[in-house]
Amino acid sequence: MDQETGPATGSPSPLPWYARPAARAWTCAAPPPDARRFHAALPGYAPTALHELPALARELAVARVFVKDESARLGLPAFKALGASWAIDRILAPRTNDGTARSVDDRPVRLVTATDGNHGRAVARLARQLGRRAHVFVPDGVHPAAVAAIRGEGAEVTAVPGSYDAAVSGARAAAAAPGAVLVQDMAWDGYEEIPSLIVEGYATLFAEVDAQLEAVGAPSAGLVAVPVGVGSLAQAAVTHYRSRGSRAPASGDRPSGRAAPALLAVEPVGAACVLESLRTGRLTSVPTGVTAMAGLNCGTPSALAWPVLRAGLDAATAVTDAAAATAVRDLAESGVAAGPCGAAALAGVRAALNGAGRAERRAALGLDAHATLVLISTEGTDANPGSAERTAPQ
Repeated sequence: MDQETGPATGSPSPLPWYARPAARAWTCAAPPPDARRFHAALPGYAPTALHELPALARELAVARVFVKDESARLGLPAFKALGASWAIDRILAPRTNDGTARSVDDRPVRLVTATDGNHGRAVARLARQLGRRAHVFVPDGVHPAAVAAIRGEGAEVTAVPGSYDAAVSGARAAAAAPGAVLVQDMAWDGYEEIPSLIVEGYATLFAEVDAQLEAVGAPSAGLVAVPVGVGSLAQAAVTHYRSRGSRAPASGDRPSGRAAPALLAVEPVGAACVLESLRTGRLTSVPTGVTAMAGLNCGTPSALAWPVLRAGLDAATAVTDAAAATAVRDLAESGVAAGPCGAAALAGVRAALNGAGRAERRAALGLDAHATLVLISTEGTDANPGSAERTAPQ
């Protein structure tokens, strides 16, 4: 039977924590390669940078630490364009049953979505580039400058009093109008196809990491830390890394016998819906407030992501705005421009590998001094305008 842990009774560490080492044995089908080929053909495409930070490796007592820097992805300061571009392409140029592309649909289409910032801007940018209209719903807590950036892409923006979940409800209602299509990275019963396409688009990021580690002669990752909102990026990570055992060597598998990496989800303490779902063993919603990690301020996991995360995540933790602020500052000093959501990966790894109880957590993650860590920095500083005043150390 799998052993699952939350905060240990009597533990000196108050760290929010869940671990399930048996997740490394779980396998699933590999994501299709179509999205990566699509991205590679886009004007201006290039893999985002993978920075090695030796000072962090020394601090965390591991061999090597790399940060996947999504501060400049297809002209936008966050990774979200990967999923949105692939999904919108499939919406506007669907395939026949034999995989042949139909001509691009030239009917008026309004792309509708809800966002904490980055996803909405990506949808708005792509709509503008394709000559379509976009309608974006934003909840409380999204900085006015981020809203202005979405409007600057030509989108109609509706502010929704309340949470991200409330904004999603508004977008769902608007998308019921004729000529409207909901482009959401969160799934629920009856709405799975487009979120699944978005997750397929995110897989490009992890394929790039593999190639970049190989190019610099680094071992494959022993731990990958992923910031989590509704869980779609983490779903892409699990699908990518847990599918390796079923792929042929010619497809780029890691050498036989090399262990799959541990996967760590990191959330804000005030919006840790995946951590709470893992603890309860069922998809669970949590109330949310305001956090500098605005893009992670989500109260309900995606129904499509949840079973994958439940089976394939090794661990989850939650971090404070203060910890994210420290990580933002330290990454900046190392030359990496990360917003609070992107820096959450570093904050989460620090929480897991340092402090009281660290030996047990390192053991649960299967890490030793020879490990290679990859931190996914999902956004740059430009993605979350105004975050500096919300994360400034007090």
